[in-house]
Amino acid sequence: MSDDQSYELLGFDNVLLPVGDLDEAVAFYELAGFPLAFRLDEAGIALLKVGGETPGVLLRQEDELTRRPPLWASPRVWLEVRDARIAARTLAGAGVTPLDAPFPVATGWTVEVADPWGNVIGFTDYSKRPELGRRSA
Repeated sequence: MSDDQSYELLGFDNVLLPVGDLDEAVAFYELAGFPLAFRLDEAGIALLKVGGETPGVLLRQEDELTRRPPLWASPRVWLEVRDARIAARTLAGAGVTPLDAPFPVATGWTVEVADPWGNVIGFTDYSKRPELGRRSA
């Protein structure tokens, strides 16, 4: 392929999550530790920050979407944290109930939460493979 016909994946832009109520969703995700970057109510969107990266989690209001439990087959977004077990305790203390206890994965530990519309967010660490994780600033 020529250069004008090919493309290269450069990284993530934003992860879009459909939510039924933007106010409730922003409140839930702020409890879970996501700072609000901006909100455009007229467009029904809010962008949440993830670390120091420019891309984030974009909440998009879908009026017809109702509350539902997470489905196992649902896509999952996992975000890196320093310690997933501490994240689990912190989330629970803030009123965000993990779906289950932290569980071991190949690189460390992970804990997952679900918002009221069934979107699943995981918090995972690289405690078993620190050379693969992000470096401290």
